Amino acid sequence: MNKHHHPALLLALLCASCSTSQPSSLVPDTPSSAPDYFCTWNIQGYIASYPDTSDSMREQMTEENIFGTGRYQNWIDFFPAIRSDLFFVMDDSWDIPRDMNGRWDNPYYGTMELSEDRFPSFKGDPATRLKALVDSVTAKGWKGLGGWVCAQEAENLTGIAPQDYWAKRLDDANEAGFAYWKVDWGTNERNPQWREMLTRLGKEHAPELYIEHAMGPDFVQFSDAYRTYDVENIIAQSVTIQRVAEILPYSAKGDAKGIINCEDEPYIAAGLGCAIGIMRHPFAGNLPDGRQDFAFPPVGHNYKECLDELTRAVRWHRIAEPFGADGDFHADSLELTDSWEYRERESWRSERKPGDIVPGSAPARVSRHMPLPEVGDTTSTRPFVLASAYPGGAVAVAAIGRALGREYVTKEVPVTIEGKDWHAPVGVFGRFESLTIRFPEAPKGRNLKVYAQDLAGDVPVDITAEVVIDVNCMTVSGETIEKVGLMCATEGDQSDPGLVIKVL
Repeated sequence: MNKHHHPALLLALLCASCSTSQPSSLVPDTPSSAPDYFCTWNIQGYIASYPDTSDSMREQMTEENIFGTGRYQNWIDFFPAIRSDLFFVMDDSWDIPRDMNGRWDNPYYGTMELSEDRFPSFKGDPATRLKALVDSVTAKGWKGLGGWVCAQEAENLTGIAPQDYWAKRLDDANEAGFAYWKVDWGTNERNPQWREMLTRLGKEHAPELYIEHAMGPDFVQFSDAYRTYDVENIIAQSVTIQRVAEILPYSAKGDAKGIINCEDEPYIAAGLGCAIGIMRHPFAGNLPDGRQDFAFPPVGHNYKECLDELTRAVRWHRIAEPFGADGDFHADSLELTDSWEYRERESWRSERKPGDIVPGSAPARVSRHMPLPEVGDTTSTRPFVLASAYPGGAVAVAAIGRALGREYVTKEVPVTIEGKDWHAPVGVFGRFESLTIRFPEAPKGRNLKVYAQDLAGDVPVDITAEVVIDVNCMTVSGETIEKVGLMCATEGDQSDPGLVIKVL
């Protein structure tokens, strides 16, 4: 049993769940169509023990590592509970010859054809090879296959106009059913005209393909997906919230979806209607060479000991899918400042030195399509509080912990949010002293039943007796949020609660 469970309350909730009127799971069985994914970059780094250069990390992008059965292989079997909701995104070097692993002066960057020597089992022309790999990945239960894209044309393929170059690669992707392009650095990384051209061609030649951009917040205007980009995990919460807040003033234009991907911050994603790009992986502990894993150090918010939060947030997207930037948001004028006292091997940034103070600031509250949450705590250690009203009617609220000194602080505070519909699902992420939902009017009818369910599980419980309904407000205690939101916690997992509440 998880250390946070209170046995008496848990027994009462489980007994209540045995009622014959209990609804079925509040989480649909059908995977979402959200552009959530798992990216291989950090597993490539982990098994290479993060060398001084990235060359050895690129060497790890091979068929054997993805499908093999060795100690650090079989990546294809990661995340069994949610991989039907995720694209499997191959990072740097899936399209480069196996002996070409340097970043600089590498004429193959931008090739966008599955490497024949890295993936020797997949034969035929480029589209045929790619389709065979797509089929192998989806046969393992993933939603689809994607790949990292260098923002340039390969230097060894000259004499082709850029539009013709990318049209051919998009045609191959379309024929193969390739699902996601993660467009990163390269000679055109900050060139909006080039990135916009790629998106336009994608709509013409591969209309089902997600093309993700990065490097400039205003790029979200023409993007189907826009990534907030790499962060140091010791300070990731404040930095990621700040980056999302910088994007929200922009609106997607034309037929662009404008979905923000806030990478490996699943509860921020749930609270702000964003997509998730999972960078952590199940290989916990030190690197194979015995050194500490500096991408996911075992301090602060210990990401690789918090896999359940991924399950909860990804399954929330079955209820309420991410939605595009449209300028409808509020950001608190007050900022909260985090800081982490750095020690050896706690960041991938080489300039960090022991004793450095790593700062990060972000608005104390951010909301989308609804007013800012009310937080009944004014201390400097209160959490970031995020809330969103999703287009389908669902509402989510997230209390995000803080990096303070050398601790990840999850202070429980009272929060009030505005609701519109008593019967719409409410996603609750994080720890609270209490959560009050204030509706425009009192509920109609007298026989309300309130159910809640750990988003990592499939059984709702009746919490009617645990909530207080006062005219037009419903209040749920922090104790109930924690007990239900961790009912299906994996032994030893350190994730904060994540649950859905539904009034029937």
